[in-house]
Amino acid sequence: MLGYAPRDAPRATTIPMSLSRDQVESALRSFIEPALEADLLTAGAVKEIRVEDGSPHGRATVLVELGFPAERYRDELAGLLIEHLARETGAPLAAFEVAVAWKVVAHAVQKHLKPMPGVRNIVAVASGKGGVGKSTVAANLALALAQEGARVGVLDADIYGPSQPRLLGIEGRPVSHDGKHLAPLMGHGLQCMSIGFLVDADQPMVWRGPMVTQALTQLLNDTEWQDLDLLIVDMPPGTGDIQLTLSQRVPVAGAVIVTTPQDLALLDARKGLQMFRKVDVTVLGVVENMGLHVCSNCGHQEHVFGAGGGQRLAQQYDTPFLGSLPLDGRIREHADSGRPTVVAEPDGAIAANYRAIARRMAARLARTERDFAHKFPKIVVE
Repeated sequence: MLGYAPRDAPRATTIPMSLSRDQVESALRSFIEPALEADLLTAGAVKEIRVEDGSPHGRATVLVELGFPAERYRDELAGLLIEHLARETGAPLAAFEVAVAWKVVAHAVQKHLKPMPGVRNIVAVASGKGGVGKSTVAANLALALAQEGARVGVLDADIYGPSQPRLLGIEGRPVSHDGKHLAPLMGHGLQCMSIGFLVDADQPMVWRGPMVTQALTQLLNDTEWQDLDLLIVDMPPGTGDIQLTLSQRVPVAGAVIVTTPQDLALLDARKGLQMFRKVDVTVLGVVENMGLHVCSNCGHQEHVFGAGGGQRLAQQYDTPFLGSLPLDGRIREHADSGRPTVVAEPDGAIAANYRAIARRMAARLARTERDFAHKFPKIVVE
């Protein structure tokens, strides 16, 4: 919570005769945007400040450009900023105009790789062990980002146990328009590709490591991704062949670690987190899943798998804690129906929680180093 006073709160008794740029900048520096965890000036999100005379108090216009998708959020942020500026400067609300835009750009990847054509940023969603709800979290985060206006894709990298086709309610097989590439299938506005589209649902993938890594590489590179802001990669559990291939051959801008609060899950989550750091992939944060169960009959709250484990993991490794999700039967029901919670109950508390976590993840990515390789021409010396 930002803790702002309501609109009818009393104003300062001393009203300045006119606004100055210094006043506006000072007020902006005291506004900490929750997702960025920094003020907008420090985060480089303030593109322009205009202060005009001509009225008893002057008029100030602030133009903000966020580096993460914020279509649903920008009006709320503009309103909060106007209230904050009025309170801090003592000027009336009408003295301020705030415009909020957003733009997702490509961010730096591993030093020996460069971003893929058609995909600005790849984010891996990983876990150290299975059964922590990673795929469900990945699908809901992707949908939350799409609801904020981003162009989002999902790559199901779990070759042995693909689950995104069922989670997103997508049926059918991808087609090729040129005989070389596959068109991704669409589900709830997401572009999706999975080995599950290419094999029968009950067919086991009895493949050795090299075949699995080749399949992942082909799924990624041979799919016609259409101008994606973010490609969410649903990773298989563990730190094996797929993870090694991803870190060596795939330009990953960041990774998210999903865990439950249980000590056993945290042991493996630590390995996954450390693996990404060793291969020079930024860990954007930790998501704690199944953190709190609330009885649907009596309302009793219980930490079935323990309490605070995800937050302790994030603190131990000095990485952001993106948030905690509940152990709720509705999440399972929505996933099984092919309509994840963010789509099934978009105005519910759980969907709002997913959106807040997705916003913090994308804001964390926005603050990492940008990729400028595409801006420079190739130089050939003969």
